[in-house]
Amino acid sequence: MPHIPSRHLAEGPRVGIRHFTYEDGAEFTARARESKDLHHPWLFPPDSAQAYEAYAGRLIEDRTKAGFLVCEKDPASGDGPGSSIAGFVNINNIVEGGFLSGALGYGAFAHAAGRGLMREGLDLVVRYAFGPMRLHRLEINVQPGNAASIALARSCGFHLEGFSPRMLYLDGAWRDHQRWAITAETVTSG
Repeated sequence: MPHIPSRHLAEGPRVGIRHFTYEDGAEFTARARESKDLHHPWLFPPDSAQAYEAYAGRLIEDRTKAGFLVCEKDPASGDGPGSSIAGFVNINNIVEGGFLSGALGYGAFAHAAGRGLMREGLDLVVRYAFGPMRLHRLEINVQPGNAASIALARSCGFHLEGFSPRMLYLDGAWRDHQRWAITAETVTSG
């Protein structure tokens, strides 16, 4: 049987990560609509074709952003058309030079929530960011009541650094956030 090369930038046992494409719009928006109850009030991923095109366009074209889809691998083939989008991890506000950092945002889709797929995917993104992207520091800003997101950050080795009152405007109000971070040295040292 011929080997089909993977489209993934990095792979784990159950998921691979790859960049967003415009062609992912139909599946991504369907998953976002299915996951509204899971995401509210923390996250509002695009759920229409027009909103997805604008969102993906920023991730694809803006050098200060990098978007990664976390794709569950098809157990039969390990990749390919049978894989489905389990969630996403975006690196925003990428700064080069002496800072070499970015701010992460992420979300699981309902069909994948609670199965450990996002932990595997976030680990892959972190290693990719500290490897090929050559970043030094990643930060996650999480609303204090978002227990699932805090647990994911902690399980991937991020450390609580502080608290930012009224940091981001979400769902009609300025929201407090905890700041979680990790550096390349932390990942490489174990």
